[in-house]
Amino acid sequence: MKRTNRSVIPGFGLTTGITLAILSVVVLIPLASLVVFTSHLSWDEIVATITRDRVLASFRVSFLTAFVASSVNLVMGIILAWVLVKYTFPLKRLVDGMIELPFALPTAVAGIALTALTADTGLIGGFFAKFGIKIAFTQLGIIVALIFIGIPFVVRAVQPVLEKLDPSYEEAASVLGASRTRIFWKIIFPEIIPAALTGFGLAFGRCLGEYGSVVFIAGNKPFETEITPLIIMSELQEYDYASATTIALVMLIASFVTLFLVNLVQSRNTKILKGGV
Repeated sequence: MKRTNRSVIPGFGLTTGITLAILSVVVLIPLASLVVFTSHLSWDEIVATITRDRVLASFRVSFLTAFVASSVNLVMGIILAWVLVKYTFPLKRLVDGMIELPFALPTAVAGIALTALTADTGLIGGFFAKFGIKIAFTQLGIIVALIFIGIPFVVRAVQPVLEKLDPSYEEAASVLGASRTRIFWKIIFPEIIPAALTGFGLAFGRCLGEYGSVVFIAGNKPFETEITPLIIMSELQEYDYASATTIALVMLIASFVTLFLVNLVQSRNTKILKGGV
């Protein structure tokens, strides 16, 4: 008699089927629909759609502001995670919980609140307006909104890694005379690089597609503060689904490339660390 090898995981076939079904319905089919709608256009029409002056300007605004905001989040996220892990202070749990506020807060509410604060008549905007710095309805305002919605990705990616770091390495380096700065750059920083890059990639992808919190504070001036998601919404309102999905496909490819590069760097960094061990 043939002996069948059974999986150690009970119900593996059933759970795999359910997982793939949910993944298809929620992720794969919607993404495939972008390709299907885009295929209704010829290659020349696709190029003409994504190279229109207004669309190219919106790409520039979206990619530039997303990159700047994600870079700020990368630095500030590491600092926030470090403070939350390494220090004890009053209301620490409250601060820790507030990090996830952008996840829970409706994006439209965040956009209206940030616009009210950063407008020339607002609490923050009024202060900077005295020095001739305008925040709301400029690219700076877009960056502020994107920093707000992207910061949790970096903090929550780096925080668990810092919590799991073995303090004995830091103690040993300190005993050998290493300064706190050297300990951070030589021992701690290499460990958090993969997590920090993951947070950066996730924040960048979210910032690229953000609409609700940005559309109010941006002012939506064509060629200046008009973001790509707004262009996509405009095409949908005009029932030009092929153009909308073509522009959306460019943003999707950009997000995939970002995540692929982040995973590539992570994998190489892991191999280097293992080789060092």
